[in-house]
Amino acid sequence: MSDLTRRLTVALGERSYPIIIGQGLIGREDLSDYVVGEQVLIVTNEAVAPLYLEQAVANFPGKSVDHVILPDGEKFKNWEILNRIFDALLEKRHTRKTTLVALGGGVIGDMTGFAAACYQRGVPFIQIPTTLLSQVDSSVGGKTGINHPLGKNMIGAFHQPEVVLIDTDSLKTLPPRELPAGLAEVIKYGLIREPEFLAWLEQRVDDLRALEPVAMVDAIYRSCACKADVVAVDEREGGLRAILNLGHTFGHAIETFTGYGTWLHGEAVGTGMLMAADLSRRCGHLSETDVARIQLLLDRAGLPLEPPAGMTPDDFLRLMAVDKKNVDGALRLVLLEAMGEAVVTSDFPFPLLEETLSAYCH
Repeated sequence: MSDLTRRLTVALGERSYPIIIGQGLIGREDLSDYVVGEQVLIVTNEAVAPLYLEQAVANFPGKSVDHVILPDGEKFKNWEILNRIFDALLEKRHTRKTTLVALGGGVIGDMTGFAAACYQRGVPFIQIPTTLLSQVDSSVGGKTGINHPLGKNMIGAFHQPEVVLIDTDSLKTLPPRELPAGLAEVIKYGLIREPEFLAWLEQRVDDLRALEPVAMVDAIYRSCACKADVVAVDEREGGLRAILNLGHTFGHAIETFTGYGTWLHGEAVGTGMLMAADLSRRCGHLSETDVARIQLLLDRAGLPLEPPAGMTPDDFLRLMAVDKKNVDGALRLVLLEAMGEAVVTSDFPFPLLEETLSAYCH
């Protein structure tokens, strides 16, 4: 196997941590130096455990490794299932020197990180993301949490991992919809901050869908590097970091409307980014050619281009009102001032938002 391993650092002072990207890293890369004590609890789910749990134990030589297996799916990202992690920690007598390990996609990563932030008022954790979306987005930056029936990711904490281990071989076992869902977040980085990366994606999107190894490592590295730069400047989303939510306000509304897990997060974000681009055009920032370019790339990535049937503009507005970016009741959106330039703003004519919603809701 050729060694395509690449490394970068999320620079947060004393809480800085590495991201390791490559092939065949689950079961091979020694992570024991990132474990503060002797105890490890691997948190995974029913889909991932048969594929990678046994291998992942080998990443922690000399440590006492327990595990807990959760049900698979966004609909299980709630208090009841979170409590199973605490049950396992307490039943197996894990101390405050334990280290939690998230082995799975974004749901497992968010829940494990939140459990780590809470258990005995905070213990370390490690991310081993196994979906493209979690590799390029949710495993990096320290956002953790669970969903509430009235809003996605409304309950959580900022809690940075000790290390992120990204094994691109895990993408070979993804269900068919998961790869396009991850590509939505990859495309996002090009749109908000990296126009050269966007042009590269237009050239290589077919290679990425085919899991071409060099292209995939490059895409993940560039995505993580972009997010790491933003997080280093604004760890707790006081300003700049909110641009990482391009399309998410529209997308979270879709996820909440359909029921968590019906649409994958990346699918909803892909449609949301197109709607945000359309509103940006109506505000005079993007051209029709820009929007068509975005739509073509999302389509080539295999993503849906319109909201679910039956979702109305009123549904969007009701659900978008419950968004963490909103301030003092004002709806704030991430829009594009140009390709590669995002801004968080509430300064847009409301009738133009209504026009966008009417154009996309059928």
